[in-house]
Amino acid sequence: MKIAFALALLFTLAPASARTPFQARCEDTIGESISVFTLRQNGYRVDNSYSFHGLTQLKGNRAPGSYVLGLTRAESRVSIGVKGRMLSDPATGYECVAPRLEVNLTYLPIVVYVGREFAPGTCAYREILAHEMRHLDAYMDFLPRAEKVVRAALEARFAGKPLYAPAGQARNLLQREIDTGWMRFIKNEMAKVEALQAAIDTPQEYARLGKVCAGEVQSLIRPAKRKNNT
Repeated sequence: MKIAFALALLFTLAPASARTPFQARCEDTIGESISVFTLRQNGYRVDNSYSFHGLTQLKGNRAPGSYVLGLTRAESRVSIGVKGRMLSDPATGYECVAPRLEVNLTYLPIVVYVGREFAPGTCAYREILAHEMRHLDAYMDFLPRAEKVVRAALEARFAGKPLYAPAGQARNLLQREIDTGWMRFIKNEMAKVEALQAAIDTPQEYARLGKVCAGEVQSLIRPAKRKNNT
């Protein structure tokens, strides 16, 4: 995967075949550029406090005339800490830094909603909850996949080598690259889970849920729908 940011061009990597004394000192003494990842999944809870009308409003964007019987909401957090040793060379007017990036990918506790019309233990409740568990599993499974993609991109960019910049600029340039490039890249990668979530909510799946349990779902929501329309 090729990742290119304009700010990255302000750094120059030293050619391994023709190292200056300063380049040799940087590469041999300050250590490698590394990325350390922390993944945190904070579990989930089930909430039965909303009616299916409330869940429909909570979801927002939906097909006209459709209702939301259950809903799974996840909120992610991304943080990148920047550390690393640095050396300067007054003779050349350059400095080098070996970045240590501490990347944290986190889900806040995920909330699984089931409409309060569906009592726990009933067939309809079990079916709706099972559907929402598929959404939950998709979120849980995606985090390590996102980490793998991000890790590969960071390793390709920094290649374990120090970065070089004019004296007094290395840390600021590195932080700007993180803030304007890598944060956006990681958040976009994390957002790809929503395509997996949308693939679960097919028209066929909605039709199936409407017919399960000998029509129990429809029998429970039909009176509420009529009341809401009057």
